[in-house]
Amino acid sequence: MEIVAAADGSSLGNPGPAGWAWVTAEGAWQAGGWPRGTNNQGELMAVLDLLRATEKFDASLRILCDSQYVINSVTKWMPGWKRRGWKKSDGKPVQNRELLEQIDAALAGREVSFEWVRGHSGHDLNERADDYARAVATAYQQGVEPETGPGLGGGRAEGAARTESADANGSAHAGDTAQNALADADAAGRASRPASTHSERTAHAVPADHNAALDAALFDLDDDSFAADASAAAVAELRRLEVDSTGREHPEFERVGAELTGTPEFVRVSLLGSGVALVRSQIAGRERTSVWQLTDGGDFQRWLLRLRHQS
Repeated sequence: MEIVAAADGSSLGNPGPAGWAWVTAEGAWQAGGWPRGTNNQGELMAVLDLLRATEKFDASLRILCDSQYVINSVTKWMPGWKRRGWKKSDGKPVQNRELLEQIDAALAGREVSFEWVRGHSGHDLNERADDYARAVATAYQQGVEPETGPGLGGGRAEGAARTESADANGSAHAGDTAQNALADADAAGRASRPASTHSERTAHAVPADHNAALDAALFDLDDDSFAADASAAAVAELRRLEVDSTGREHPEFERVGAELTGTPEFVRVSLLGSGVALVRSQIAGRERTSVWQLTDGGDFQRWLLRLRHQS
């Protein structure tokens, strides 16, 4: 049998209050987070906890993920990192090494594939995982206890109790037993929804469809030099900021043409390089083009608006 699940992460501030979550096709789910973490850490922890939660089931695992950083890290970059002693091609240390090493170990002996899905596009499992992850991040932001979910079969997943820091550490069942456990968690999961391969394992990327493959090509990098900003999370953040950019203007911001009022209809977000993005949208049939730059915000980076042009 095959277990299909979406894994996602969320960070309010990046870094800031952070959450992670996974949701199976049958509706089972688990979530957790930290008072302070990054979006990439959340994405990685969601995958790690999903691997741990399903390790005793006699089944292959297909992970739906909107993070090209995670997919490329596991299926493309990790072998080279390991050969170089967990250093990138430029000699710099690999970020989030602790989580990546744990994922590498958890993949041993497993048949696991990764499928890229477009974030915030109405994909049910991805949207649900995002909802749960964001709910945890919001709970930490508000200083309240987050909901962590029933896990598989109603119990807490192993990794869920180990999420106070971003570098958490941590007899086979027959296929029909796994299916029953997933099915048993379905009702509870839906009711509580919030408003490197080697000889011992398989871990590979699977294109979701033709359009997704074209979009994924934008992030087809040979290393993670741009991983912090060249991700689906960055695209989603820029789309959000295009609607409400209050307080996010660069000191050298320039406006060309009169400001258009109304809700933008997004056309495209293009990441032009490390920390530079072009956003094109439409308002009442008129085109708006914005240039955004990833800048230092003190103890974190954030996107600031450099130029906006209305036609």
